[in-house]
Amino acid sequence: MSIMRPEGGWNIARPPVHPGEMLREEFMKPLGISINGLALELHVPVTRISQIVNERRGITADTALRLAQHFGTSADFWMNIQKDYELLLTRQKSLKSIEQQVRRRTVAA
Repeated sequence: MSIMRPEGGWNIARPPVHPGEMLREEFMKPLGISINGLALELHVPVTRISQIVNERRGITADTALRLAQHFGTSADFWMNIQKDYELLLTRQKSLKSIEQQVRRRTVAA
């Protein structure tokens, strides 16, 4: 049995998740790390980690660098999760009005 790649490629798009959900579910829970423990390890205020994990705050570049250093990931990994999440929310909230308000510039031939 073989699996053929579809002509248009694999379309396995997952909806973007809040970076706090990713941090909580994929890193902290499996490793048994508490909010307080992670804040101490990263040398950041407990409120910062608590707000991120509870999805009330996004990831900043500073936090992304600290998470990358601690978990052996890249800062881009964390920033891309944040970017994808923000774009999703903004598209859902504002895309229609932006499309109505902003005219597309065309290049003259």
